[in-house]
Amino acid sequence: MIPGGGQPNMQQLLQQAQKMQQDLARAQEELASTEVEGQAGGGLVRATVNGSGELRGLVIDPKAVDPEDTETLADLVLAAVHAANENAQRLQQEKLGPLAQGLGGGSIPGLPF
Repeated sequence: MIPGGGQPNMQQLLQQAQKMQQDLARAQEELASTEVEGQAGGGLVRATVNGSGELRGLVIDPKAVDPEDTETLADLVLAAVHAANENAQRLQQEKLGPLAQGLGGGSIPGLPF
């Protein structure tokens, strides 16, 4: 209810919705340009993803390369990418979580929270 029993100001509600939409778009742009890293094997394999979870880089230390054991290298790559994606999800939560709550507390489709 509105104090005093009045009707909500539709113009004000529309302005608030537009501001929240702009804030969300700005946060999404910031996420897309922010890079986070995950690593495995004590840093032998490092994966870099942007805040949206897109893989942007992969660095493999030559010490991690054993032609006789490519399975371990594959496991290290997967672990590093997984760690980087977890960091990206935390960043998404940090940047978009407050905005989602401002939109009614629900989750935003496509995001893990």
